[in-house]
Parts: sequence; structure tokens; C-alpha cells
Amino acid sequence: MPQNILLVQPEFPIATKSRWHKSSLPIGLLKIAAYYRKKGDEVRLVVGRKNLNFEPAKIIITSLFTYWSRYVWDCVKYYKQIYPHAKVEVGGIYASLMPEHCKQSGCDHVHVGVHKGAEKCEPAYDLVKVDYQIIHTSRGCVRRCKFCGVWKIEPKFEYKKSIKNEIQSNHLVFYDNNLLANPYSENILDEISQTKYNGRVIFCESQCGFDGRLLTPRFASLIKKARFRCPKIAWDGPYEEFETIKKQLDMLEAAGYSRKDISVFMIYNWDHGFNEMERKRVKCWEWKVQISDCRYRPLDQTYDKFDARKSQTNEDYFIHRKWTDAEVKQFRKNVRRHNICVRIGAPFYSKSFEQKKTDREQIRKMRNSPIIVAKKMLPDMWNPGEITCPSTLDLKTKMS
Repeated sequence: MPQNILLVQPEFPIATKSRWHKSSLPIGLLKIAAYYRKKGDEVRLVVGRKNLNFEPAKIIITSLFTYWSRYVWDCVKYYKQIYPHAKVEVGGIYASLMPEHCKQSGCDHVHVGVHKGAEKCEPAYDLVKVDYQIIHTSRGCVRRCKFCGVWKIEPKFEYKKSIKNEIQSNHLVFYDNNLLANPYSENILDEISQTKYNGRVIFCESQCGFDGRLLTPRFASLIKKARFRCPKIAWDGPYEEFETIKKQLDMLEAAGYSRKDISVFMIYNWDHGFNEMERKRVKCWEWKVQISDCRYRPLDQTYDKFDARKSQTNEDYFIHRKWTDAEVKQFRKNVRRHNICVRIGAPFYSKSFEQKKTDREQIRKMRNSPIIVAKKMLPDMWNPGEITCPSTLDLKTKMS
């Protein structure tokens, strides 16, 4: 007997224009939609709390980060009230990492891990109308990083030998947690480079980047031939690993990538303190690569009220014992300005650069000028090649 199934993505704090962005698309719900459609059920997808002219027998709510759990609880409470006879189920990251806490939301069932039946289905993209396709060549990860929950949610590393018959777009976004760990990754990269869709070549992105420890000159060449844009590698370890990271960047550059189009993932507010992270950032500046910074939150953190505009404490968001609130915000600010300088090829940061009030000819002149001269031309000049600590005023505000 066909049923009505309501799929819900809570109103997470994601900008409306980024609602169906490739980094936040509810791919799990889209696969579940296809799964229930195959059974003959009627499916609806909504964002947040909606009172529809639709009486569901089952309501499936997805979850993302644990610190956004309140948005999930809010949806559970709302839908239990307006559809008291419907079974409410919650799945996703938060549900899988903290099932007991999630159960306290009042839902009827918590689904932990990947939905095996839905995983075999092609996502119902018609519900979101995007111009890209999400691809998994593998599930899980061969690593066991302390700050990552992937190996807990997907404990078994599973992989495909080919994705050629799955391709339905000229823009592929890979959600693999460790694409290069797939023993058939060379074959997959090679088939992408030779495949066309609608008579046009395919371009790719890897949302989680590439495991630099597995990167080889051959892999770098295959990644480039498969037309992956803006590759990313991770530098999770200490500053002393810089020679290893440099070799990984060199491989990507030798394969044909411009340094400014390469990014380095760096986790901060973590075991490596502010000064060490700044040394790593300055080294990235020497290499002229961008940084994809990621602020660490514990895997069981159920709140995050981070606000870059004011001084805060651990009651607002998680601050690692090796960090201060001022340092967290200073590093975030430094990375942002660093990346702007890399992208526009500027030797210094200034708001006039960012607001495009300084033309390239002026930038060229300043690049060739002594710092003291450039400083007179740009009073707010910031040098990304120097370690920049929080100001004394920031520290006093923090201590008070």
C-alpha cells in the first residue's frame, strides 16, 4: 500500500543562496526519496517547519553537525505536534554520532549510519534542481583521525571499481572521505578523463580533498587529466612536516596546477597551538597557496554560538585548552586575509585591495617597494608573511 513520506532538512544556519550548495546538499534524503519512490510511495521534501496539505505516514528528518542538534529537536517537536500519527525518524551525522541524545528529542526512531537500501539508488535531483552530481566511489576511511567522526559513522571502508555508468552530469562533486584510498581510484580517474556527457567533457571537485600521504606523481597527473578543479590536501600534523607537505604541493604543480588554485586544509583550535598554526600559515604564504581552515568542535558538542564580532568564552563555543578566544578569531582573520592576497597576487593585505579600490599597477608598484614605503601608502597594510598575534587590547578584553 503506497504511503506519503515527508523528508525534512531542518532550517540549519545556512545562507538561503547556499541552500542547495554542493557542501550542504542533503544527499542522503535525495537517495531516500528515490528509494521510497521505487516502492510506489509519494515523497515530499521541505526545509524547516512547513504545514503542508500532505498527510505523511512517515517523516524522515536529516541531521548534520552535532552542534546544530537544536534545529533537529525543533523539527521533531513541530512535526510530532502537527502530524501526531506519523512515525518520525531521524538520521544523519548527529543521529549517528549521538543516537542516545538524539532519541531524547522525542523522535520514534534514530537511524545510525548509512541507509543501505537508499545507498543503491540514484539521488532524486528533481527535488532540488542543481547543476551538479554528487558521487561516492567509496564509503568510510582508512584513517582514524581523532577529530573526525567518519570512521565512527561508516566503520567499514567500502569502494566501487567504476562509476562510468553512474555519470549523469558534466560537473561531478566527489563526497569520498578518502578518494585515493580506493584501490581502483586510478581506473576511476582514468575513465573520468575519457568520458563525456552530452558530448562535453566532465569537470570534477573533491569536497574532502585528497589524502596527500597517498598522493604520487601518477595520481597527481590523473587528477589533472580528470579535470579536478582547485585540489586540496590536508596539513593536520605539526609544523615540522612542512617538507612533506611541500613535496605534495610540488607534485600537483608538476601535474599542471597553479599554486594559487591549490588549498591546504588546516584544523585549528586543536592540539597545535596558535603560534604553531601561524608558522604553518606563514609557510603556506611562502608557497603561495590558499588555506581551507576548519575550526575544531568536539564530536559530542551540542551547541556552538561562535560570533567573530565579540569576545566569548567556553560557554559560547568550544575553545581548546591550548587556545584563547582571541587567538581563535585572530587566526581565522589571518587566514581570510592570507587567501585574498594569494588570489589577487597582492604582497600585502588592505581593505582597498579587497574592495578593488587599488588597481593592479598600484599593487605592482607596492610589491617592488620597501615595506616601510608601502606602509605609508597603505596605513592598514597587513603582511601575510609575518606571524600576527592578537593585539594587547584583545587579550585584555579576553582576560576580563
